Amino acid sequence: MDAIIDAWAWLTTADHWSGTGGVWQRLSEHLELTGLCLLLSAAIALPLAFWLGHGGGRRFGGTLAINISNAGRAVPTFAVLVLLTISPVGEHGEAPTIIALVLFGVPPLLTNAYVGVAEADRDVVGAARGMGMSPLQLMFRVELPLAYPLVMTGLRTAAVQLVATASLAALAGGGGLGRIITAGFDTNNTPQVFAGAVLVAGLALLVEGALALLQRLADPRRRPRDARRTPDDERPAASPGRATTTPEMETT
Repeated sequence: MDAIIDAWAWLTTADHWSGTGGVWQRLSEHLELTGLCLLLSAAIALPLAFWLGHGGGRRFGGTLAINISNAGRAVPTFAVLVLLTISPVGEHGEAPTIIALVLFGVPPLLTNAYVGVAEADRDVVGAARGMGMSPLQLMFRVELPLAYPLVMTGLRTAAVQLVATASLAALAGGGGLGRIITAGFDTNNTPQVFAGAVLVAGLALLVEGALALLQRLADPRRRPRDARRTPDDERPAASPGRATTTPEMETT
C-alpha cells in the first residue's frame, strides 16, 4: 500500500512531468517509437497476409508464413535487441530497437489477417465471383470487409504488445517511458519504478480503447442510420383522430 501511495505522490508532482526527461517528453518518445514500429509491421505483414489468404488461402505459403511468425513469438524480444545492439546494426541509433519491435509486431498482424481473408465466407465470395468481379474487386470489396474484425484484432494486439515492449528501448539507450523505470532502478527509487510501470500500463489501455473505438467507427459493414431506414419508416404517421383506411375497407 505504501508503494502505491508513494507512486501516486510521484505522479502528482508537477516537476516530474515537465522539462527534459519529464513524463510528457518520454510519453511523446514512446508514442513515436510505437507508432513507427506498428506502421512498419503492418506494411510488412498485411500485404503478405492478404496475398496468401486471397481465394481461400495458399496452403503451403500460408502455413509456412504462420509457422514462421509463430516461431518469432517464441524468441525473446530482449535477446534480439541485445544481439542487434552488439552487432554492426547497433551503430545506427535506434535501428536495433525498431527492428526488434517490428519483428515482435509482425506475427499477430500476419496470423490474424491471413486467417480472416482465407476463411471469408466462401458462399459470399463465390456469389461475387459469379457476378463477374475481378480478383482485386473480390479482395477489396468482399474478402477484406469480411476479414475486417480479425484484421483489427491483430492490429489491436500488436499495438498493445508494442506499447508494453517499447519500454525495453531504454535498455539500449533509447527514449520512451522505459527511461523512467530504468532511472528509478538506477537510483533505487521504488515509487518511480512503480509510477513508470503504471504509465506504461495506462498507455496500453488507452491505445486499446482508442483502436476498439476506431474499429467500431470504421467497420465497412456498419451502415449510416439513414441507410438502415425501411420504406415503412418513410410513410407519414396518421394524424390523431383521423382514421386510416385500407384497400379492403375502400372496396367494401
